[in-house]
Amino acid sequence: QVQLVESGGGLVQPGGSLRLSCAASGILFNVYAMGWYRQAPGKERELVATITSGFSTNYANSPKGRFTISRDNAKNMVYLQMNSLKPEDTAVYYCNAKYSNYDIWGQGTQVTVSS
Repeated sequence: QVQLVESGGGLVQPGGSLRLSCAASGILFNVYAMGWYRQAPGKERELVATITSGFSTNYANSPKGRFTISRDNAKNMVYLQMNSLKPEDTAVYYCNAKYSNYDIWGQGTQVTVSS
């Protein structure tokens, strides 16, 4: 069964950190480009960061310098380390896997940044 399962979301104060995890199953993980996207209330889903099968990374402007995406092909996992969190980072964060015409999404995990 093809599945992406996110975890690690929660409530954090401004300036705090969270680490999101995404566990992939049912796919040949190492050939997929993996990504994190987010959707805030009333807004469209947007790119946060991506990492290719060759470990090249790309970040949206807003999280650049604060977030780090990584992957562990041995564990079929992708991570998003989020530091210096801001209230505007509040959103549902989604894991994504892309390869050829395959485009797979997880169910999302809520991140709330608030004092």
